[in-house]
Amino acid sequence: MEKLRCQRIGCNAFFTEDDNPEDSCTYHDAGPLFHDGMKEWSCCKKRSHDFSLFLEIPGCKTGKHTTEKPVLTKPASAASNRPVPAPTTTPSASSKENCARCRQGFFCSDHGSQPKEVNPKSSSTVASTSNESNQDLHESHPPPPKKIVDINQPQTCKHKGCGKTFTEKENHDTACSYHPGPAIFHDRMRGWKCCDIHVKEFDEFMAIPPCTKGWHDADPVS
Repeated sequence: MEKLRCQRIGCNAFFTEDDNPEDSCTYHDAGPLFHDGMKEWSCCKKRSHDFSLFLEIPGCKTGKHTTEKPVLTKPASAASNRPVPAPTTTPSASSKENCARCRQGFFCSDHGSQPKEVNPKSSSTVASTSNESNQDLHESHPPPPKKIVDINQPQTCKHKGCGKTFTEKENHDTACSYHPGPAIFHDRMRGWKCCDIHVKEFDEFMAIPPCTKGWHDADPVS
């Protein structure tokens, strides 16, 4: 019996039509919210700043696996619930001072703020000091080796876009299809830097096919 891949968001498990009982699938039934660097599932309000950890948040609904792509409900953006100030021809100094983006030194189209310039000399000095510190740290405390597992032990690949179960015995240099990343979220567009594909909808983003092949890895180096 051919194994099928579940298309529900948060599941991606493989199943067969003969083995698909009720409550076998755990998934999210509503779309995500992205605001101020925070990623949140609108269906269960669970959130994370880190995109990889966000994708690992377990689903809050259960049901049967399906090969049909779900139609996600589009939650109202957190920003859309905020009162919109009346437009002005020239932004006042007080509104610029109260703007969170201006205060933090980010580019702001509303007030014409430009990003703060980083002193090249200072940054290079800090980078040099940081590199020396990291080198000393690695020399005195070498990174621990990866754990050794049995070649027949099932593991879950942690590469973005894969998530398949594998064994080291069956692993090889083209076994895994994945995105080396990182994921890019900008101006309501979502995509992968590695393959330069960007879409507007989250389900379209999740459906972008992996662009790289390699070995499955259950414990990738961060």
